[in-house]
Amino acid sequence: MAIAALVLFAVMMLVLGAGRRHIQLRRTGDSGNRRTWCPDGSLEWWALAGADLGYLLVGVGAPLADVAGLAPLAVMDHPLGRGLGVAVAVLGILLALVAQLSLGDSWRIGIDETERTPLVTTGAFGVVRNPIFTAAIVAFCGLALMVPNLVAVAGVAVMLIGIQVQVRLAEEPYLRRVHGPAYTDYASRVGRFLPGLGRLQREHDTRRGAATRSHHNDDARG
Repeated sequence: MAIAALVLFAVMMLVLGAGRRHIQLRRTGDSGNRRTWCPDGSLEWWALAGADLGYLLVGVGAPLADVAGLAPLAVMDHPLGRGLGVAVAVLGILLALVAQLSLGDSWRIGIDETERTPLVTTGAFGVVRNPIFTAAIVAFCGLALMVPNLVAVAGVAVMLIGIQVQVRLAEEPYLRRVHGPAYTDYASRVGRFLPGLGRLQREHDTRRGAATRSHHNDDARG
């Protein structure tokens, strides 16, 4: 299973990384890449670097550790679990591709504060706000099931932390600044990573709640 995991990881990087950038370049004349590979001290850079480290630990480190003889975790080590991992990983890759294509010409890697692209709320983005990350999590959890050792588990944990920081502290504030109430309304209806979960509160609802609490406090003081 270690070799199969390495192959699936390579396919994922080729299709969702280099392949998607090539498609974007041919369609728009722009690869869509907004990442800076040199550390710039930004939260986004460190968040994406953390997620990348998690990807590498699961997709490369865990299979190589398996080949080197690192014992699998007994609680996760079962032939059915490894077989399920293959199916889950393939499903995640396909879902990620569908989500990427749903973005159309708005697809980007990283954030450019000076750039404004249309807010996509249809297709996969009508189900969850971050379907590409959701699909990536599914795919890498599948890879971890294929080589269920400590390196894989650690990689999934690091990946999840990086993705959470990137989405919550970098992307969502950027989208609020760029799209304003349109994004807030969208985020109040659609979950962050899973349908219905992680929805944001509308600004007017927040103000109404604050006004209600203030009124109650005034009544209590009166």
